[in-house]
Amino acid sequence: MPNSRLIQLFLCTVLLFTCAPVIAQERVTLSGTLTSAKTGEPLIGASIAVVGTSSGVNTDIEGKYSLLIPKGNRQVQFTYLGYETITRELNLTRNTTLNLALQEADNKLEEVVVESQRNSFEERLTSPQMSLETLTTREAKLLPALFGEVDIIKTLQLKPGIQSGGEGSSGMFVRGGSNDQNLVLIDNALVYNPSHLFGFFSVFNPDAMQGVELYKGGFPAQFGGRLSSVLDVKMREGNKEEYDVSGGVGLIASRLTVEGPIQKGKSSFLVSGRRTYVDVFTRMINEAKEGDPDWSPIPDYYFYDFNAKATFDLGPKDRLFISGYYGRDFFKFYDANFNFNFNWGNTVGSVRWSHLFSPKFFVNTMVTSSSYAYEIKNQLDVFDFSLTSNISDLNAKVDFEYLPNEQHHIKFGSSVTDHTFVVGRLEAGSNDGELSVEAGNEYKGQEYGAYVSDDWTIHPTFTLSYGLRLSGFLNNGNNYNGIEPRLAASYRLNETLTLKGNYTRMFQYVHLVSNSGASLPTDIWYPSSPGVKPQISDQFALGLTKVHKKDYLFSTEVYYKTMSRQLDLRDGAQIFGVEELEPEFVFGTGKSYGQEFYFEKKGGKTTGWIGYTLSWTNRTFPDINNGKTFPARFDRRHDISIVAIHEWNDRISATATFVYGTGDAYSLPVQRFVFQDVPGEDFTVIPIYPERNSFRLAPYHRMDLGLVYKLKPKRGSSDLTFSVYNVYNRRNPYFVYFETIWNEEEQTREILGFSAKQVSLFPIIPSITYNFKF
Repeated sequence: MPNSRLIQLFLCTVLLFTCAPVIAQERVTLSGTLTSAKTGEPLIGASIAVVGTSSGVNTDIEGKYSLLIPKGNRQVQFTYLGYETITRELNLTRNTTLNLALQEADNKLEEVVVESQRNSFEERLTSPQMSLETLTTREAKLLPALFGEVDIIKTLQLKPGIQSGGEGSSGMFVRGGSNDQNLVLIDNALVYNPSHLFGFFSVFNPDAMQGVELYKGGFPAQFGGRLSSVLDVKMREGNKEEYDVSGGVGLIASRLTVEGPIQKGKSSFLVSGRRTYVDVFTRMINEAKEGDPDWSPIPDYYFYDFNAKATFDLGPKDRLFISGYYGRDFFKFYDANFNFNFNWGNTVGSVRWSHLFSPKFFVNTMVTSSSYAYEIKNQLDVFDFSLTSNISDLNAKVDFEYLPNEQHHIKFGSSVTDHTFVVGRLEAGSNDGELSVEAGNEYKGQEYGAYVSDDWTIHPTFTLSYGLRLSGFLNNGNNYNGIEPRLAASYRLNETLTLKGNYTRMFQYVHLVSNSGASLPTDIWYPSSPGVKPQISDQFALGLTKVHKKDYLFSTEVYYKTMSRQLDLRDGAQIFGVEELEPEFVFGTGKSYGQEFYFEKKGGKTTGWIGYTLSWTNRTFPDINNGKTFPARFDRRHDISIVAIHEWNDRISATATFVYGTGDAYSLPVQRFVFQDVPGEDFTVIPIYPERNSFRLAPYHRMDLGLVYKLKPKRGSSDLTFSVYNVYNRRNPYFVYFETIWNEEEQTREILGFSAKQVSLFPIIPSITYNFKF
């Protein structure tokens, strides 16, 4: 269906909603907040249900709830995973506010249930939202991890439709989109580079995070600015009742979190830090080998990050949240004649004010700042240079929510972001001052958006979610804008089976320019301009969700996504030290389609899931591959993940994961032209490539095992987490290079051929981590 017709259909639907009469009923509003009695933190996704009816609702990210209930005596049940259920007999004659603090359940076995209450199977049947994956840090901490370091993003890669960027990478390629097409938020603030250690770990410290939601499609109208996914990460608020200290000591990193009340019961703080210490050992080795002419120094590498959050209850209707993140990576290499320093990282801050006008109407007002920067310095005996690039944002946003009745949940709001881009600033010169070179550019841009959406329960079996987002970008007097319709529908075929579908259009106004030939993260963010138009994606999805005996879930989704104005670098492009970058760009289109299957079990001592994705991802550029369509590097025909968690007893739980994926597409020379200008001089070898990405690396597969053993300290809690990464020592390919074979027996050197060599990163890696809380 043409886009204009889609917009017309959407506007007709809005008109239908506006004109639809609302039948008045004798109902009252029950609202309030659910918190943990132990910590005072809100319980996100707790369930509130009216016994004997189909009425129910889940709490939001602040633990708030609101639902309409017929007047009279009603029995209302409040439940949350791992907490004791509360049932209240209420005589509801008028609007009522009821705030409750739930006690933790004595049965600790419930802690290993994989699925959080927020994403309960019943909610998946009733909600029009599809293409959504949720994850709690409790779940992530149970699964085996590389070097024992828990990583939220790596756990999400075990879900269908979410592919990793390769061996050990924390990058995400969602439904055929590239890594820069993911909108990554931490407490509503944008994170431009969510990775440490060149992509092997994410920036999210699990001790400071409460949970994440990843939208693969069907994006709510309040999100915009990226084409392929939204990763919404929420930080914990901290304990309002008592002081806690928690952390962990592992093979390559340690972490520490301190939290507690500022004013007991009314405000709290949380600070959390993490640092790797491999550099301590490499420096010791380098110092021991100093003076050895055959010794090549080992580069120094380490990263650290720091999270902080403060929460204040200003009154029954107002709350204030202040949070921040700061993280840096450092890579250093030096010897007697060479001193190379490279550092990069994110700085993020967020202030949010939540105000409740009434149980049916509330608002969140936010101001956030984001910055990503890197700097490369190289100091030589006679010549120094530095290369920097960064992007910094200042954002203001306001979100309203209105619940006029039990049929409608309306959201609307707006946002504006001021961008500053520093693109490839190069400073170089001789130490005597006789030579000095400077290059690079700075750009400004303003991005804005406004949206409105409604979840409309037309019938108990049929729900429609629709919205419209208007977005735009201003750059040096040039204005680019887009209309982004959002439409999703859910039809419950019977008590256990639901049919869902959605359509989404997204615009992306900032673009990542990546020098794929570099081994360091020297990427550049570039704004939309007359020569670089905004990227656009259109995605359709259709799915079925089946629940069996409340403990088993099966879902399948088919999707089709097109992407226009995709950006890449021309062959031989230079992105540093040039006056203008745009001549180095080429533009094309992308297409991705496939089907995802997901089966999950959450009841009993053994829980887990199986995910499988069958997909195709292609790109077409007139200036690449002679204009012929070629598979993207991350095109992966088959992607399988199996996760199992078994609770042996109240102290021991075992975990296992297995992944399999079709090998990445890559280009391989099929012939070489060798010539020698002057006899006795070096040969010149020119590779001849066929079509782009016409070869495949070997399939990737790996199994990991883990064991969590809970200790019994006199105070608090602690455990030992054992994990084995790559149990059967599979040497998965990281990349392939070619080695020249010479004939050394003849007096005249002769090239006999070339041999392909595979580079693998991680063999079998056992690890142990000590976690504590007191």
